[in-house]
Amino acid sequence: MQFIDQATINVRAGRGGDGIVAFRREKYVPAGGPAGGNGGKGGDVWLQADANLQTLLDFRYQREFKAGDGRRGGPNRCTGAGGEDRLITVPCGTEVRHADNGELLGDLTAAGDRLRVASGGRGGWGNAHYLSNRNRAPERCTEGVEGECLPLQLELKLLAEVGIIGLPNAGKSSLISVLSAARPRIAAYPFSTLVPNLGVVRRPSGDGTVFADIPGLIAGASQGAGLGHAFLRHIERTRLLLHLVDASAESVEQDHRVVLQELEAYGHGLAERPRLLVLSKCDLIDEEECRRRCDLLSAASGRAVLPIAAVTGQGLQALTASVWEALAEQR
Repeated sequence: MQFIDQATINVRAGRGGDGIVAFRREKYVPAGGPAGGNGGKGGDVWLQADANLQTLLDFRYQREFKAGDGRRGGPNRCTGAGGEDRLITVPCGTEVRHADNGELLGDLTAAGDRLRVASGGRGGWGNAHYLSNRNRAPERCTEGVEGECLPLQLELKLLAEVGIIGLPNAGKSSLISVLSAARPRIAAYPFSTLVPNLGVVRRPSGDGTVFADIPGLIAGASQGAGLGHAFLRHIERTRLLLHLVDASAESVEQDHRVVLQELEAYGHGLAERPRLLVLSKCDLIDEEECRRRCDLLSAASGRAVLPIAAVTGQGLQALTASVWEALAEQR
């Protein structure tokens, strides 16, 4: 399945039904008496979060959505039927904005969350509505009102508690594949991961925590270079970041600095997000070099460094323990 996390659609609520002019035949009632009913209300357009959806792919093929129109009024003061509402399902974590001005209309984070994005038009008045002491036989009615019509920008932001970030080939996919049942594409070249991957990591208590493997950042990602800019939005909702630095890199300090600068440039508080610094792929260097690089990275960042090797399992128990502790401190 293709992973699509942005889409633009147009929604149109239903038009209200027209009122009508009608008279009934009744003794002692002038001109038979007004009996024209009001038109029905147009249908609304709703968005609803669905836990079974993981992508906005469906909106690549259908972009126009319209609710039903209200029916015209009937004789004997009968009100026309209301238009049928249109329900559009979206993945949990979908942010809804007005496509023209960027105004945030709603954020559907939990399954079942609903948002009315376009209201149906009011039905027109029938001539019975205009009956008064001064006008006993009105011959006036009004048309229904058009429903709201607007373009929407849908943006999916994955719901994960822990986001795994780092330069390409830092070992992010290998880590999530070892910690969870996720099976991302792993290869010995940059950008082998082209979409975010989600994996559920079990706590000692048995509860699951969702980890997100975010495609590699590069210098300039916050301005759109590489893949990072397209997927940085997916770590906006995370509570904790795992920043992986490749132990076999030429300069671990530089690699750390590049990612940190991109987080700062992107904004949205990502640079201030609680973060664990991890030196990955330690199985590619000897123990003494690993300690030296941990010290260099710690001095450059001012943080403790967790050395791991996903392939051999080195340090993974200490890493997950640190993750659970960091998450518990935020509760």
